[in-house]
Amino acid sequence: MRPVLHLYLKVMIKSMTGYGKAETLLENGKLIVEIRSLNGKNADIGIKSQLIPREKEMEVRQYIAGELTRGNIDLFVNWEQNAKAAARTLNRELFSEYMRQISAAIAQAGAEKETATAPEMIAAIIKIPEVLEQPRQELTGEQWNIFFATIRQAVANLDSFRSREGETLYSDVTKRVRYIESFVDEVEKYEQQRIVSIRGRILSKLEEMKVETDENRLEQEIILYIEKLDINEEKVRLRQHCKYFMETINGEAHPGKKLGFIAQEMGREINTMGSKANHAEIQKLVVKMKDELEKIKEQSLNIL
Repeated sequence: MRPVLHLYLKVMIKSMTGYGKAETLLENGKLIVEIRSLNGKNADIGIKSQLIPREKEMEVRQYIAGELTRGNIDLFVNWEQNAKAAARTLNRELFSEYMRQISAAIAQAGAEKETATAPEMIAAIIKIPEVLEQPRQELTGEQWNIFFATIRQAVANLDSFRSREGETLYSDVTKRVRYIESFVDEVEKYEQQRIVSIRGRILSKLEEMKVETDENRLEQEIILYIEKLDINEEKVRLRQHCKYFMETINGEAHPGKKLGFIAQEMGREINTMGSKANHAEIQKLVVKMKDELEKIKEQSLNIL
């Protein structure tokens, strides 16, 4: 039963990184909507377009936040006009005024009247801003519905991208948790050897110092010292944290923040284990655990 649950929930883990794009062809051009997201503690949404009416921005923001939950999200909207829509109209009044002023200036300078109507002068005038006008059109209700549908499609495409990335993240972090659990199992291989090694170092040091000791008292002190260095509790708690990590990633749709907290607790146990180790091979395993944990923390920051 558990493997089926595992496979189903794995698909639900999502990355915060993603990209989505959608296009819609209209009578007068093409609407292109792109949206991308990166890691973020909250839903930080930026709208990088002036095409969306101000009164509609809140609706767009609320929709994106509701669908994508969290991340630094940027929405880009572009409009590519076709030839018909791109056609501009001549502002005759403004054009005539420029012609009048330029002709008067040329006449005042003593040039021939014919020079004032030369094609070069006309070409120069129509390059002046606002002489050729692009008519501005307000969005109708039907056009806005099409516009918003394109935004929804882009968001859906980004969400699908996040799901695909989430599968990769799931595979990576859970593999590393299993590595840590296996390293804890390896630590146990050296437990008895570690006790013998610690005891041997103490006795060797006392012998080197030529100190006379009470055998019973010495034995008690060695036992107390070894108990202080015992790492059994750390191993138990670390295994529990690993189990909780797996339960969380398998049981919650948006576990990213909680996984970060669990990883911190795992780190505390690994660090304590390292400070108590007093054994070269166990220290090596602790270093391996830390290495895997750092990668888990890094990847967890990207989990939704």
